[in-house]
Order: sequence, then structure tokens, then C-alpha cells
Amino acid sequence: MKANKRPKMKRPAPVTDLLSALLRGTPAELRLKEGRIWEVWDEAVGDKIASHAQPATFREGTLTLHVDSSPWLQQLNYLKKDLIAKVNEALDEELVKELQLKGGKVRKPSAAGITKPARRELTAEEQAWAKEQAESAADPELRAIFESLIRKDREHRG
Repeated sequence: MKANKRPKMKRPAPVTDLLSALLRGTPAELRLKEGRIWEVWDEAVGDKIASHAQPATFREGTLTLHVDSSPWLQQLNYLKKDLIAKVNEALDEELVKELQLKGGKVRKPSAAGITKPARRELTAEEQAWAKEQAESAADPELRAIFESLIRKDREHRG
């Protein structure tokens, strides 16, 4: 006799994947992709360069970097093609076509890493409210994801 097998539950999709699917074909889809430049920058170019140069703006294929000193401006001028290639590789597509370098303040990458924000226990009323807010989603998986996001947001608020 065969044992009943429960259907394997799919893992929740990352929010960025959901947003990409939702925004596909809209101008906002491109903006979402462009925003990833800031996410991948430090790892793509390495700590040494990231501590002296950071993305400032991105417009029509041109990434503008703020660089903290003239010697680094000069050095990075020679590395433009390599930097473009590294960022595009990290993005898995060719978004950056040109680099523009400007002197400016640079946010230093955190050596200590990211600290988790303080969390608090939700009250019964807050838990019920989160569940109620998520009910608008028809899909059970999506509903569970929304409820989890709402709960986490509330846990991190003071």
C-alpha cells in the first residue's frame, strides 16, 4: 500500500522576482534593473575601489561615480572598461555602457557588516491585523508572503 505523499511546497519567490514579473514591460522594470547597480557595486569592483568610488547616478547607459580624490579619479580613468565589464557581469546583462567620474563624497563600505535592526514581539491585535491585510491576495502562497512581510515590518517598527 502506498503512503500518501504530501505535495512538495514551492519556496517563496524573492520579492525582486515578484516585482520584476509585475512590472514587466513597463518603464518601472528598467528602473528596477538599474537600481541593482547600487546593490552589486561593492562586490563587483572589490573593497579597495568601492572605498574610493561609489555610484551616484545612472542615466541612459551612463553610470556616474563619485570618487573621493584626484589620484583615484586618474587611476579609475584607466580602469573604466574593466569596471564596466565587472558591473555588467554582476548584473547578468549589459546595462552600463559608459562611466563618468566626478569628485565627491564616498560612502565607505562597512567593515563591521550589516547589523540587524531590533525586533519586537507583535501583539495579538497586530498579528490579526497583518493576517487581515494579507487576505486580499487570492493566491495562498502570495498571501503567506505578504503576511510575513507585514509582520516583519511591524516587528522592526518602534
